[in-house]
Amino acid sequence: MVRPGRDQLCGRIEVDETYIGGTDVGGKRGRGSEKKEIVVIAVEVHSPKGFGRVRMRRIPDVSGESLVPFVCDVAEKGSEILTDGWGGYNKLSKRGYKHDKVFLSDTGDPAHVSMPGVHRIAALVKRWLLSTHQGSVSPKHLEYYLDEYTFRFNRRSSRSRGLLFYRLMQQAVMTPPLPYRARARVASATLVI
Repeated sequence: MVRPGRDQLCGRIEVDETYIGGTDVGGKRGRGSEKKEIVVIAVEVHSPKGFGRVRMRRIPDVSGESLVPFVCDVAEKGSEILTDGWGGYNKLSKRGYKHDKVFLSDTGDPAHVSMPGVHRIAALVKRWLLSTHQGSVSPKHLEYYLDEYTFRFNRRSSRSRGLLFYRLMQQAVMTPPLPYRARARVASATLVI
């Protein structure tokens, strides 16, 4: 469902990470939680309100070695990147981005108020996984679920809803086959970054 050579996000972009999966109740929340997959999300923010396209990827950790390459892959140089105060994003300004940090502890606002785009997308993805897939999401297939959600979200306002299936088939025909084992190798190679 990912079109090869797709356009990068541009303009004002919110970036943050979320945690998906895990059935333990009462475990650690946020960074450092165990048995959960880390997913980084980038979403275009339109002014005065509204969201544009979204990109998501599973990453192995929240270090700069995982976060900065994701931003470089999905966002055009010169874009304004809005993140929380996490140190993993510190090298973005050296990569040609205008980097704005929101230190959530300083604002007094909850995270979803300071950075509404990524938190809305995270909530919608989790709700979609719980409803459509009934919470039965295998970590080894998570990338596919994220790709499907991204495809659907980015086409949510399409005027020609009937063309979505046509576009998907057109994309499938133009994309060379990628057997599951090869995709797993590519995914694991990107997780080791």
